[in-house]
Amino acid sequence: MRFVDEYRNEADAQKFVQAIRQVVTRPWTIMEICGGQTHTLIRTGIDQLLPPEVTLIHGPGCPVCVTPLELIDKAIAIARRPEVIFASFGDMLRVPGSETDLLSVKAQGGDVRIVYSPLDAVKLAQKHPDRQVVFFAVGFETTAPANAMAVWQARQLGLTNFSILCSHVLVPPAIEAILSAPNNQVQGFLAAGHVCTVMGYWQYEPIAEKYRVPIVVTGFEPLDLLQGVYMALKALEEGRYQVENQYVRSVSREGNVPAQRLVGQVFQACDRQWRGIGLIPGSGYGLRPEFAAFDAEQRFDVAGLTAQESALCIAGEILQGRKKPHECPAFGSQCTPEHPLGAPMVSSEGACAAYYRYGRAQ
Repeated sequence: MRFVDEYRNEADAQKFVQAIRQVVTRPWTIMEICGGQTHTLIRTGIDQLLPPEVTLIHGPGCPVCVTPLELIDKAIAIARRPEVIFASFGDMLRVPGSETDLLSVKAQGGDVRIVYSPLDAVKLAQKHPDRQVVFFAVGFETTAPANAMAVWQARQLGLTNFSILCSHVLVPPAIEAILSAPNNQVQGFLAAGHVCTVMGYWQYEPIAEKYRVPIVVTGFEPLDLLQGVYMALKALEEGRYQVENQYVRSVSREGNVPAQRLVGQVFQACDRQWRGIGLIPGSGYGLRPEFAAFDAEQRFDVAGLTAQESALCIAGEILQGRKKPHECPAFGSQCTPEHPLGAPMVSSEGACAAYYRYGRAQ
């Protein structure tokens, strides 16, 4: 396929592998932030092609995985209400809550619908004025503009039966939380190209300078990732701590300014809980006061719900790169895609799902 196969060429991949082997003189540890990047690395075996001096660890860049357990329980509580049509992307339906998941609620008669855009949920609200339509707004900065547009459009249309359950998280505060941890091992980052397509990478520059780590904005195809790894290693070997852009075909330093402006009009930064990790200050988006009428937590009085993480699941350790999925005692036994203990085993971007699917059991 044109414009895709060129980033999967095996001969070119081998050239990058050789270049990486030539540049590396000592051990280095690099974290890829995005779960989509994790799946490409594991699926294509890039992690096994790199020299032993290079350690890749997987970061918290799976929005489904970091959605806190209590928010899943809130979604389930809302979806069970007879007056509600609960709309969500499909990858959220099998994420386990404390006792069940949204797919089970649907099987039990709840009106849970899979949509492909938050604007589809707005159309549902227009079509069903006698029902309350709630959209599960999950994601990093990548999906924030579309979710902001859904809320903006609902207000313009005067819809009083539309709201969102918001669980937006932000990448820069997560990177800072990882780097400031006492046991941090990360020496360089591969930043998520789709996030930076929206937000640019200017926010990463003070982080790279403050913590003296190179950050390379990277795409998602095998050659993107190999080039990103090479650029990060070359910067480390040369003692350069800056932000570089591998994904130039999509990303600019400034990003999509109109999209950022829309997000800023609808959302504001807030503290956010991350599943298995805890509270990271300023790491999320919440609705601005002028859009509070579209807040499903307040509309359905579920803001006070709390939940307790599974004692067997080490998703937090995995999402912070402290452990690999196969190091979890429950991996592949008590925790499988059919019977998951945590979101990383069922999400299409989850590290545990990648290790299980592509045979990284050891």
